Amino acid sequence: MDLGLAGAAVCVQGGSKGMGRAAAHCFADDGARVVLLARDRKGLEATVAELAERGSPDAFGISVDLLDDAGIRRAFDEIGERFGELNTLVNTAGPDASRRLFDEIDDDEWLHSFQIGALAAVRCARAALPWLRKAEWARIVNVSAHSTKRQTASLAAYTAAKSAMTSIIKNMSLALGPDEILVNTVSPGSFASESFRAAVAALPKERGFDPDSLYDCMRWIAEDFGHPAHLPRAGDPSEIGAVIAFVGSKRNSYMTGANINVDGGSDFT
Repeated sequence: MDLGLAGAAVCVQGGSKGMGRAAAHCFADDGARVVLLARDRKGLEATVAELAERGSPDAFGISVDLLDDAGIRRAFDEIGERFGELNTLVNTAGPDASRRLFDEIDDDEWLHSFQIGALAAVRCARAALPWLRKAEWARIVNVSAHSTKRQTASLAAYTAAKSAMTSIIKNMSLALGPDEILVNTVSPGSFASESFRAAVAALPKERGFDPDSLYDCMRWIAEDFGHPAHLPRAGDPSEIGAVIAFVGSKRNSYMTGANINVDGGSDFT
């Protein structure tokens, strides 16, 4: 299927690792011009090199603090100068899943979770809008989490921040509808990202979990959190990257305001 991404200008916020990196790979595979936003310069450089090899020779990265509104505005000014427009903005950055219970979370952690989990996407979308409006077609894709529908006691601040972002995006799709800018949310379930595998690797050896096994990753989720999927394995990041690329493509021409679950099967829609 031709997603209409050849030559498209795509920005992936949080694109130096995890699901953001996987999404950037998919956009590059289809010939998009990709820019990454993240703080980690080394990670940016490594991922940009990968993108160039995969079909995005114009790929570049900008190191930026997602808490810094002025820095984000400068980043999008640079993107506009390079590309002249922006077709797709993908917001993937989220707060750390600190795994503390409600009464263990102080105000600073709550505020930081909302800063990264909701306001970072707001800042990037606001700064990107002039360039999205210049493009023939434009999409915004925000990565939330299926934990907003299936609660975990130890993820209170994380889940609240992701829920706030999902609500903001629903309103944004309404506000930007007249501009024909499509805005959607993708909510992943259990995906074996680097941080996910690291958490599995840190479990006691006697439990017999292999962090490189998608089946063991899902077994951990089922045993420790009581949230099994219909499928017996966790997802590979490349599988969520493909969904993000479609939602952020020209081929997605009429879906907006949606929250798409990609979770291996669950008891909610």
